[in-house]
Amino acid sequence: MELLFLGTGAGVPSKERNVTSIALSLLQEINSIWLFDCGEATQHQILHTSIKPRKINKIFITHLHGDHIFGLPGFLSSRSFQGGDDELTVYGPSGIKEFIETTLRISSSHLTYPISFVEISEGKILEDDYVEVYAKKLDHGIPSFGYRIVEKNKPGELLVNKLKEIGIQPGPIYKEIKENPIVEIDGKSIHRDNFIGPDKKGRIISILGDTRYVEEHISFIKDSNILVHEATFENEKENLAKEYFHSTTTQAASLALKGNVKNLVLTHISSRYQQNNHEKLLCEAKEIFPNTVLANDFTKIIISQQQ
Repeated sequence: MELLFLGTGAGVPSKERNVTSIALSLLQEINSIWLFDCGEATQHQILHTSIKPRKINKIFITHLHGDHIFGLPGFLSSRSFQGGDDELTVYGPSGIKEFIETTLRISSSHLTYPISFVEISEGKILEDDYVEVYAKKLDHGIPSFGYRIVEKNKPGELLVNKLKEIGIQPGPIYKEIKENPIVEIDGKSIHRDNFIGPDKKGRIISILGDTRYVEEHISFIKDSNILVHEATFENEKENLAKEYFHSTTTQAASLALKGNVKNLVLTHISSRYQQNNHEKLLCEAKEIFPNTVLANDFTKIIISQQQ
């Protein structure tokens, strides 16, 4: 699992930051990449990475403000020219289907792949053999959602010494035991549960869209390995953040602390803050939650099992 920040700015692009988009690479796990938001020029940002657009088969939109969706028509159209023929699913608030279909129709853009839409509400919105995804409505000027991606637990390590004790030596049979509930060996039934360690706990990533600080979000992001949270304003602009339905650096850090997350990543930074302001923004958050990173465009974060 790896997060790559394609755009980390709020509202409008700046020389230092493009508007919001985050790629979650699951290439090693399920051979796909998921995109969270797709602000203007996201496809230009992708050109500076190793991401292949055809590998992006799910896009999760937090809300319908332009800095989170204006890159969609261009990206979807270009994907047709870049070898994308697998189905792509777009998840987002009510209206996302109309926005995409209208822009494609008016521009006479024709996709070479099937596209489907899931207009979301709160609760579980996706489950497969590998992962579950949940949505939570946030506190913003228009419907805005956060996403909680929960990797399912994996089987534990094979207890090799225990197998050797009963005379089963290393070889292809070990793989067979790990992959099957019961294996017959020389007339003896080997039950996998007796020879495997505790499950490896799956990783949890929470990515919140634009929102005010609300304490009821704590349970949604609880125990996340990574929390990605907007920090549009510095601490002293708390009143401005409230007025415009956004959060400050310290509010994001407080949520991370109360939610017992392991790591916090700040993004969606107002264009009023330049490079020389970044240290102040980061220090404000770290005073409350030390394991904080301030994302820049192309910041890459590998999410290990231990993280």
